Amino acid sequence: MRYMMLIYSQEDEAAPDEMSLVAAGHRAVMEEARDRGVFRAADPLRASSTATTVRMQDGRMLVTDGPFAETKEQLAGYYILDCRDLDEALAWAAKIPTACAGATGCVEIRPVREFPGR
Repeated sequence: MRYMMLIYSQEDEAAPDEMSLVAAGHRAVMEEARDRGVFRAADPLRASSTATTVRMQDGRMLVTDGPFAETKEQLAGYYILDCRDLDEALAWAAKIPTACAGATGCVEIRPVREFPGR
């Protein structure tokens, strides 16, 4: 089953050496996931200030700049890994760096809903 791991972190400015350590951590997780054959995708996201939210209301599209909700932590990136079960997904999530701006963030794990015939 594929699991999406959503990485939430704070967007405050981090020191370049700190960001280098975080990037190295992500490279290590991606390399290990590739080696074990579970890696499907992973990408960092640009700052939440670049987000656009689309809602449909009474048949009209409403476009809002920025993310859906105001929070301390913003969606920073994601991984998609093909895991046997939730326990394996939890083990991978524990390896993913979340301290992108000096504060520890979190990883939300969600199973990907498979569409028949895909």
